[in-house]
Amino acid sequence: MAEHRTMQRASLLDAARSLLSEGGTEALTFPALAERTGLARSSVYEYFRSRAAVVEELCAVDFPVWAAEVEVAMQQADTAEGKVEAYVRQQLQLVGDRRHRAVVAISASELDAGAREKIRAAHGGLIAMIVEALGELGQDEPRLAAMLLQGVVDAAVRRIELGAAEGPAVIADAAVAMALRGVRG
Repeated sequence: MAEHRTMQRASLLDAARSLLSEGGTEALTFPALAERTGLARSSVYEYFRSRAAVVEELCAVDFPVWAAEVEVAMQQADTAEGKVEAYVRQQLQLVGDRRHRAVVAISASELDAGAREKIRAAHGGLIAMIVEALGELGQDEPRLAAMLLQGVVDAAVRRIELGAAEGPAVIADAAVAMALRGVRG
C-alpha cells in the first residue's frame, strides 16, 4: 500500500511538472492534476493540501537534483574560470529539461512565504557553489558577485525560454563571455 502511495505521489509530481512547463503556475490546478493522473480530485487532496504544497514538494525534489548536476559540471573544471563557465553553461543546458521549466515557472509565480523561502534557500545553495571560485578569481565581494552572476544566468534562461531570435548556443556563449569578463574584474 505504501509503495502504491509513493507511486501515486510521484505520478502527481510528474503531472505537476508537465502542467507547469506547459502553462506556468496558472495551469497547475487540482482538477488538472486529477485529470492527468486519472485520480479523483478528492484523492489529490489526500496527497497535497494546496497548490503551494505541490510547489514546495517539487522544489524539495527537483532543485537538489538540478543543483547536483551544476555541481558535477563545476567539479570537472580545473580552474576557477572553468568553474564559472561550467556554472553558467550547465544551468543553461538544463533549460529544455521539464524539471527546469517547472522550477522557472515556480520562481516566476506568486507563492506563499513557505514556498518562496524554499526557493530562496535552493538558489542560495546554487550561489554558494560559485562563491569560492569567485574568491579565487580575486573578487573582493564574492557573494555579491555570485548573485550578480546568477542574474546574468537568469536573464539568459529567460531569453532561451522566450525562444529569442538568437539560438540557445549563442545566448549561452554570450552569457559565458559576459560572466568571465565580469568576474575577472
